Amino acid sequence: MTLQENRGDLRIEVGSPYLLGATLTHAGCNFAIFSRHATRLYLLLFDDYRDREPHYVIELHPDKHRTGDIWHVFIHGITSGQCYGYVIDGPYWPEKKGHRFNRNKLLIDPYAKAITGYYQWDDPASYGYDIYSPFADLSFSPMTNFHTLAKCQVVSDTEFDWEGDKPLHIPLKETIIYELHVRGYTKHPTSGVKYPGTYLGLTEKIPYLKELGITTVELLPVHAFNPYENIHTNPKTGERLKNFWGYSTLGFLAPVNWYATEEDGLRAVREFKMMVKAFHKAGIEVILDVVYNHTAEGNELGPTVSFRGIDNSIYYMLENGRYYKNYSGCGNTLNCNHPVVKRMILDSLRYWVIDMHVDGFRFDLAAILGRDMAGNWIPDYSILGEISQDPILSRSKIIAEGWDASGLYAVGNFPSGWCEWNGRFRDDVRSFVRSDPGKVPEIAKRICGSYDIFFQTNRKPQHSINFITSHDGFTLADLVSYNEKHNEVNGENNQDGDNNNLSWNCGIEGETNDPQILHLRRKQMRNLMTLLMLSQGTPMILGGDEFGFSKKGNNNTYCQDNEYNWLDWSLLEKNRDFYNFCRFLIHFRKSYLPFKKEHFFVAGDEEKEGDIFWHGIELFDPDWEYFSRSLAFLIKGTRWDDPYTEISAPNLYVMLNAYWEGLNFHIPEPSAACHWEIMINTDGEPGFFDPPHRPILEEPVIHVPPRSIIVLIEKKMH
Repeated sequence: MTLQENRGDLRIEVGSPYLLGATLTHAGCNFAIFSRHATRLYLLLFDDYRDREPHYVIELHPDKHRTGDIWHVFIHGITSGQCYGYVIDGPYWPEKKGHRFNRNKLLIDPYAKAITGYYQWDDPASYGYDIYSPFADLSFSPMTNFHTLAKCQVVSDTEFDWEGDKPLHIPLKETIIYELHVRGYTKHPTSGVKYPGTYLGLTEKIPYLKELGITTVELLPVHAFNPYENIHTNPKTGERLKNFWGYSTLGFLAPVNWYATEEDGLRAVREFKMMVKAFHKAGIEVILDVVYNHTAEGNELGPTVSFRGIDNSIYYMLENGRYYKNYSGCGNTLNCNHPVVKRMILDSLRYWVIDMHVDGFRFDLAAILGRDMAGNWIPDYSILGEISQDPILSRSKIIAEGWDASGLYAVGNFPSGWCEWNGRFRDDVRSFVRSDPGKVPEIAKRICGSYDIFFQTNRKPQHSINFITSHDGFTLADLVSYNEKHNEVNGENNQDGDNNNLSWNCGIEGETNDPQILHLRRKQMRNLMTLLMLSQGTPMILGGDEFGFSKKGNNNTYCQDNEYNWLDWSLLEKNRDFYNFCRFLIHFRKSYLPFKKEHFFVAGDEEKEGDIFWHGIELFDPDWEYFSRSLAFLIKGTRWDDPYTEISAPNLYVMLNAYWEGLNFHIPEPSAACHWEIMINTDGEPGFFDPPHRPILEEPVIHVPPRSIIVLIEKKMH
């Protein structure tokens, strides 16, 4: 195909290479894009994203519209909402060279701030090669894809009134993170919101989140992605599955329009900003789960949508040109530490902080960002180090998922300033609560902020993001209800998802009406939540866990746009006792000063003072042996008579019994003029006692039932 230039009546100037993307001014718009190996480049303007042909075609001549590797042009009269895309010509030489230019393909601008519409995975025109050719991706596709609905849109950065809003910077020691999916959180009919499944629908749940005690919501990916890229079907219903979670980014500066009240890129930008402003007014932070390790274009047999057609050999880590290194497990790996790609990532992050006002980021498979172009781990000399030292980003919350899909496990080894998902906390707490042997020493380390992992890097306990469940894996209710994953509806023969769930069904697989099993499951959920909230570190809760949401044993619901991911809000009333228990724990944690210490707990004993004192069923005699399944500890509060402490914090005494029989624990003497009261007993319903109703402990020994936790709090006698 030969693209004919058509400038019509447009007034055009050379433009500037300084700012990549589409930058509006009062006179028009500057367009700039990187491509080192392109030979010809065209900017296409469309009147509407549904148009099959462009209204204008502007060729960017290398002698005047190119500065170095940046192609640029300024067009007068362009306004917000203008649809556009690029066509880039160059060598098609996948083998050895790694070039996959195709002059027939409309491409998304990597710096687009709004994207409307979606490309189709089952449309042959979406591919840079002939999908019917025996030469596969070594062939060349002559088909144009201009009819695709995926178009970029120009965005004005000045039209929205933030009313003085800015990121909140809540200290880590005050933070309670709540992970949720924008669509899944309110899409179910029981959510009761006006705009279900949207950014605006989420704002309607702010009063609920405030009541629960959440300080920070962590949103599963909102960077532009294609929910319709999944080609699998549900084997039970025949329904086409979706890319529901969104871990397959197409545009790193554009919010996905699937979560807007109408699927329009500009509307998505505006409604995302409205959502952030509403959360900030309520004192709640918004952090984003971001996926910079790979893109939506897949492996060598994937579509050509953006980066592959702009400069494949620059944007991706390649094997012999043709193939893609797959540290992500998703077909390709973004070349994160190439200077051009690194700049794009940093520009994207700064845009979301400066223009979209978000408070931080959780980086999916962040270990990949610490690999050099040969795959070696170089954390301090990679983009990870630059993010932690960036004058803008370093004040945001930066959280790493510290591993990747190729075996690199780097938890505890990220540069200073990084928080990290603590997979060891998740696994050790799950194992201890299900009564695995050999876990007492490990649970003690997790309670103390995982000093064995983070102390050596001179970080604080708050840099450990403690979690038991997340979007990936069983929910809390499923963790105590299933021994095995049940992912058949995902269309992959139950081969997807992790097999090592460290779960226990309490005696029956799945749903049951057995009252003893149901009581044990509720107790185990309380045990898990108690350990999460009474450990040093920054806790993260999976949205819906607080009222017992179940995914029916499916531990990989990435493709389910239905009740597997849509929270059933009727469960809130059904499981009100457990919700109240979680809310109690959250508010207690936020008010209890010892959990806000920015140093790891120091263990004391009969001879020396400390922050924490270890015991067993006998005082000062913890049992660290392999077959032990019990532990007790005293958390030292601030002294009642300390004149330098404005707010006093009482001592806590915690007894953990993961054994299948009850145990008698000896209790330390309370402080002078004080007595012990029972604050938490996970064996009973609802599992906690409010201050006026706490039983007073009058004996030096207390019986802790099987698989239970009892927490005592010291109180001054009147």
